Amino acid sequence: MRKVLVCGAGGFIGGHLVKKLKKEGAWVRGVDIKEHEFATSRADEFILGDLTRQNVVEKVLDQPFDEVYQLAADMGGAGYIFTGENDANLMHNSASINLNIIQQAYLKGVRKIFYSSSACIYPAYNQQDPSNPNCAEGSVYPAEPDSDYGWEKLFSERLFQAFARNHGLQVRIARFHNVFGPEGTWAGGREKAPAAICRKVAEAEEGGQIEVWGDGLQTRSFLYIDECLEAVERFMNSNFEGPVNIGSEEMISLNELAKMVIAISGKKLSIYNKPVSYEGVRARCSDNRLIREKLGWAPAKPLSEGLEKTYRWIAAEVAKTVSV
Repeated sequence: MRKVLVCGAGGFIGGHLVKKLKKEGAWVRGVDIKEHEFATSRADEFILGDLTRQNVVEKVLDQPFDEVYQLAADMGGAGYIFTGENDANLMHNSASINLNIIQQAYLKGVRKIFYSSSACIYPAYNQQDPSNPNCAEGSVYPAEPDSDYGWEKLFSERLFQAFARNHGLQVRIARFHNVFGPEGTWAGGREKAPAAICRKVAEAEEGGQIEVWGDGLQTRSFLYIDECLEAVERFMNSNFEGPVNIGSEEMISLNELAKMVIAISGKKLSIYNKPVSYEGVRARCSDNRLIREKLGWAPAKPLSEGLEKTYRWIAAEVAKTVSV
């Protein structure tokens, strides 16, 4: 039986990944600093532990797992990453986790390790035109990420690549672009744009308005969780190390995203664009040329389909809080 360790199993992507691995018949150990907020973990073992601590990593990575998925990080949405108030935690905590895990994976003879990087590593200067961002994998240098979160991700990519070169580890490095879906954070400041907008629409009264940060003309692409996990599986089964983008090329402005969610809800709502000082880059969209070439992968379904599933789930969660 394939033995797998999922670091960050209490998070959104990690929780869905554990479920997928179990369906495939793997034995799975999950670890996180917290339990999953919205679902009971399907892992065979789930260890609560702080992966910034080396002794915890030694405990959970105590054998040569067939696969390790390193998804654990200190992260959140724009309200957490771009204010500047959390930069020290973002960099220290995530870097400590990655340093501990890659060293222990090497010492224990792990066969293959996946690292979840981020589109936030791409230079801000290539993402100013809302209609034409450049997020090709090779465009990352000269480096100028738009946040310290992005700088840490870039450092950790180099860390994993160095262990691959010097110690022969099989690493797989993916740059995720705005993955979304049910069972993800939707309130509290760490939620991403799709979840935040779904929550605002679900909470809004008929005829009211919802708030969108900035002028709403900034563009992004969003990838539904099921599509993301399919790409990760193909990537892990390939001989390609990466880094590679895993995202959608269906670019949309935040105002248009809000209109799409409003249409799904069936409500009549207006949009208020709230000026903020930390809206992030003006444009970001996955460039999928390399992943199509190396893995033959592209998202199969439109954004609207995943967004409808996500809205229905968040609306149900909102209803639960109202009824309490």
